[in-house]
Amino acid sequence: MRRIIHLIWAAPIAISVTTSYAAVHLYERGQFVKDLTLGIEWMRCSVGQRWDSKLETCWGEAVKLNHKEIALVIEQANKQLGKGWRLPSLDELKSLVCKECEPPKIDPTLFPNTMAEPYWTGEQNFWSRRNYWTVSFMTGHRYGRFFPQQRMMVRLVRDTAAKR
Repeated sequence: MRRIIHLIWAAPIAISVTTSYAAVHLYERGQFVKDLTLGIEWMRCSVGQRWDSKLETCWGEAVKLNHKEIALVIEQANKQLGKGWRLPSLDELKSLVCKECEPPKIDPTLFPNTMAEPYWTGEQNFWSRRNYWTVSFMTGHRYGRFFPQQRMMVRLVRDTAAKR
């Protein structure tokens, strides 16, 4: 009898440990996802895709961009969706990795139709300043070997009003 009580008591602890970061800290708001812990707001769709509010999904083809092209996209996003859009930091983008997920390694409900490919950060590699960090949603790993003129996938982020 003592053993059964112990197993029942341990069950809630196991559940809370396996709860994902996304389930606790992220919530969806239309075409955006807010991160309450980091104080940021994500675009749910990769650049090139559009949010379909009726189907609650991203449709269209995500496009790979280099840093020069990304600057133009950020300028356009700031005009159309309000100011503050930017590339995420390495830590911000890594926070979206879902280790339990099959590729793409990101929550498919919050970020539907994400490509299982590297996504740009705005952060230079501190060991090799000519390279920038990416996060691959195929593996969930970070890579600091890409040059800014190379084309990778893009997901934009901005600070929330509380953080600005």
